Amino acid sequence: MFGIDSTVLIFIILAGTSAGAIAYALMFNRMSAEKQVGKRLEVIKAAESDRAVVKAARDKMNEAAKRRKSLQDTLKDLDEKQKTTTRTIKSPPLRIQIRQAGLTMTMERFYVYSAICGVVLGLLVFVAGAPLFAVPAAVLVGGLGLPRWFISFRRARRVKAFLNEFPNALDVIVRAVKSGLPLNDGIRLIANEAAEPVKSEFRRIVDAQQMGLSIPDAASRMPETMPCAEAGFFGIVIQIQAQAGGNLSEALGNLSRVLRDRKKMKAKVQALSMEAKASAAIIGALPFIVAFLVYLTSPNYLMPLFTTSTGHLVLGVSAVWMSFGILVMRRMMNIEV
Repeated sequence: MFGIDSTVLIFIILAGTSAGAIAYALMFNRMSAEKQVGKRLEVIKAAESDRAVVKAARDKMNEAAKRRKSLQDTLKDLDEKQKTTTRTIKSPPLRIQIRQAGLTMTMERFYVYSAICGVVLGLLVFVAGAPLFAVPAAVLVGGLGLPRWFISFRRARRVKAFLNEFPNALDVIVRAVKSGLPLNDGIRLIANEAAEPVKSEFRRIVDAQQMGLSIPDAASRMPETMPCAEAGFFGIVIQIQAQAGGNLSEALGNLSRVLRDRKKMKAKVQALSMEAKASAAIIGALPFIVAFLVYLTSPNYLMPLFTTSTGHLVLGVSAVWMSFGILVMRRMMNIEV
């Protein structure tokens, strides 16, 4: 009985093993196919994930490229405007020079003043007993030279006063922006509280904004009435921030620091060039000093220069060469920063 049961048990085990082996053999290919399908699905998911990452990176690069191209186009346009502004600053028409000098006179009134100045100077030279040929020269100098020199003097003094106050105005705007105020309020604050001529320049920006212009466009017009590179820098910073975005307070703070550094550099260059300027002044005054001393010791020795036509010719040629020398020395000493 035991033997029969053992035989049956062994038979059952063998039959089950055989059935399992046959089932495994039949199902092996299907299991392998399912595993391959799972691996393929994982590969596809990984590929899709990689494609999504690559697409996101590509989109990010395209966006950065578009922004870079937009910024480059903006800088190119600003560079063209800056070149035009630079040409206007270096050689503006007389009408613009009068406006940049802070004067409100018309061209007709300027010409009237020039004629009056020329006539008065000519009369003074004639009354002083100068030769007749000196009277027309005095009229030309008084009518064409002195008024334009006065405009240039007022213009340079106004620019100097603007540069002394402009960095402080930028610092006030930076603090206003950092405290949460908009740029409009910062500009209005300068237009009401700053010293001249910064006050009037920012007042023009406020007036232009009230007429419908945006702040970047109004700020870019500042070099038309303030002929200095620093005013152009301010307009460029405002335009770049408006078109490309960014931290306005940081940009204006950097501009303020750059302007102060430029001012320090100009002062340092001026201090280093004082020796050359003193030497040029001595060289330019030396002929007149020597001629005056010779006249004191021997008056008859120099009188032919003033009483004969040959002496007049010598004096004229000497004056021309002295003028050339003075202009060359001035050109060598003027270092732009």
